[in-house]
Amino acid sequence: MKIVIQSINFHPDLIGIGKYTSEMASWLASKGHVVHVITAPPYYPQWKIRSGYKKYFWSKETWCGVKVWRCPIWVPMRPSGVTRILHLASFALSSFPIILAQIFWRPNIIFTIEPPLFAASAALITARIGGAKAVMHIQDFEVDAAFDLGLLKNIWLKKIILGIEKFLLKRFDLVCTISRSMVNRVHSKGVFAENVYLFPNWADIQAVRRLPLNLNAANGQEKFSYRELLKIPSDSVIAMYSGNMGAKQGLEILGQVAIRFQRNNKSSPPIHFVFCGDGIAKDNLVKQCEDLNFVHFLELQPTERLSQFLATADIHLLPQLSGAADLVLPSKLIGMMASSRPVLACAQMGTELANIVLHCGLIVPPEDPDAFYEALLILSADKDFRQKLGAAGYSYVSKNLNKNDILLSFESRLKKILPSGL
Repeated sequence: MKIVIQSINFHPDLIGIGKYTSEMASWLASKGHVVHVITAPPYYPQWKIRSGYKKYFWSKETWCGVKVWRCPIWVPMRPSGVTRILHLASFALSSFPIILAQIFWRPNIIFTIEPPLFAASAALITARIGGAKAVMHIQDFEVDAAFDLGLLKNIWLKKIILGIEKFLLKRFDLVCTISRSMVNRVHSKGVFAENVYLFPNWADIQAVRRLPLNLNAANGQEKFSYRELLKIPSDSVIAMYSGNMGAKQGLEILGQVAIRFQRNNKSSPPIHFVFCGDGIAKDNLVKQCEDLNFVHFLELQPTERLSQFLATADIHLLPQLSGAADLVLPSKLIGMMASSRPVLACAQMGTELANIVLHCGLIVPPEDPDAFYEALLILSADKDFRQKLGAAGYSYVSKNLNKNDILLSFESRLKKILPSGL
């Protein structure tokens, strides 16, 4: 197949949409498909274009057998509701001539990823003119999330944008998304069931090392130790958050819980918090924790160390605002589960996030620091319980979210929408 992928995020982004788009593109190329990617310079989650990439001009490169076009994009220093719209619109505008030019290549599939919804019209136009099939992949219901989380509030604007979204979605040959609750939401927007496909994010099980529960250099299994780097005692429990530090995460609860541990000093063994990542909410979290010597901050870790880093945790923390329920399934959850460590998550019971985490951790109501604190006390005090939950998480991922299985199924689904003989 000849496939064009339009995605605002791509390699070398380490998390979220960029990570999964890159892995999908390289996997398809390795299977003999010819893949072109239209993307922006890397900027996420720092919200700053990386050095070495052009800010104002188009560029072209090859990565893992994939031809990559990078289109200029405006990146706000402090993203808000309005500036996010302008940011996404800038990519839709700059990428339009590049994706339209793919008509002359005669691709079979035009695959666009939401966000941004703005880019969907260009994908549809290109597919219709070029005789390709149009596929929309929804990683995040950006419109619903923007209004439900209060980033945008104008009711008439909401009606207009949701109407445009519904109009566009119904015209794609296939709409896929990452969770069953999000599939149901696509159905509610008027897309026929036969045109909707569950395409979840995945874990590369072959690359995941099931490291021991207590990972440190002293046992001779690793030359490099994050515990030693951060000077965390071997008898301390590590509670970790790793990922984007943005508006939807509700990260302030982590600072509130850390302060409770300082005040109450109940934890046995003692807890150290490791917060890894970047984003617009990081500065506030750092400020919350500035007097806490048991809280450590790190930048995002390189891919080659990711499995070791995630396995350094004894407990993974997954905060989330209540308004984000079932609008997006956090991609970081899969890495947490694959690391064989338990998860403590904020979610309302009955949501898909809660249903998954119940296999491998504890659930507390969103934005409830007291409940989060008490649940963290329970997990920190019971090593056997943590080990049981961690093993269940790894088992779930290996059976349901194996990278090769998911991508083989997706490849087969793409072939089904093409005319016979292709």
